[in-house]
Amino acid sequence: MLARNTRRTQGLMALGGALALVFALSLLLGRYPAPGLIDPAQLAQDDLAWRLVFNLRLPRMISAVLLGMTLGAAGMVFQLLFGNPLVEPGFLGVSQGAAFGAAFAIVLLGNAAALIQSSAVLAALAGLGLSYALARRLRFGGWTLRLVLSGIAVSALFSAGVGLLKYLADPLTQLPEITFWLLGGLASITWDKLLSVLPAALIGLVVMALFRWRLNLLALNEQTAFSLGASPSRERLMLIVAAVLPTAVLISISGMVGWVGLIVPHIARRLFQTDARYSLPGAMLLGGLFTLLCDNMARALLAGEIPLGILTALLGALIFLALMTRPQTRFKS
Repeated sequence: MLARNTRRTQGLMALGGALALVFALSLLLGRYPAPGLIDPAQLAQDDLAWRLVFNLRLPRMISAVLLGMTLGAAGMVFQLLFGNPLVEPGFLGVSQGAAFGAAFAIVLLGNAAALIQSSAVLAALAGLGLSYALARRLRFGGWTLRLVLSGIAVSALFSAGVGLLKYLADPLTQLPEITFWLLGGLASITWDKLLSVLPAALIGLVVMALFRWRLNLLALNEQTAFSLGASPSRERLMLIVAAVLPTAVLISISGMVGWVGLIVPHIARRLFQTDARYSLPGAMLLGGLFTLLCDNMARALLAGEIPLGILTALLGALIFLALMTRPQTRFKS
């Protein structure tokens, strides 16, 4: 057991080192002054290169890492709490709620960036609240099943609302804005946007990290978890809120970025097994690394910006297929 934990700790340290290395290289990667890496010595001589790296790339890189870490950790939390390896951070109406809020602001509130962000956050949290309230009113099945069913219903309602807003939107101005937001991307990230979501994102990540050992208990059935000293309903709600809050605020500035919260927990469990003390930090590091690499491809692969959501979906689906066609690690609920 001690040797296994030592290997897991070493694996986390290796992932942390890889993330730090990729982050440093990402700051220098781009198309100025030519496609490739900026010479670090040039930063001290070229004022434009300095401003490009520290005013544009740095907040974007930090946002990409935070987004990936949040989606990866939230996906692990949801998959363990609900005992289902196919759920992801937005399945309780959060993602579709954020999409509806953004579309609502674009069509009806004037298309200001601050309004889009605020509306997306509020609608995402409203999606969670509606799912929770609806689950309490259902009269059949266990609590987990009721939450899943209510999340599906709320997501469908918000999805219909997005469709209606797209139908009402101006096809020359508002509709393209909605479409690009739904595709996801970090091209518009500034220090102001990052700082506006940083406190909520860090609070959610810290809570999930501190209570990761409780996930091992909460992943058990209600009676077993209670007999071991856990308060399943209250603690599960706390962890769900801790996962949804940073997801909502980061989606509000990035748009829809899928598959990260679904595929990253699978990879983390392959590497660290289902012990959340190691698999949840692993999911955070893997999520940050995966999203950062995808964002690098989005801005540097072609002359034009590729929507981040397209790349995460494409690479995530390919990785998912590769994992499903290989011997699987047993998922423990």
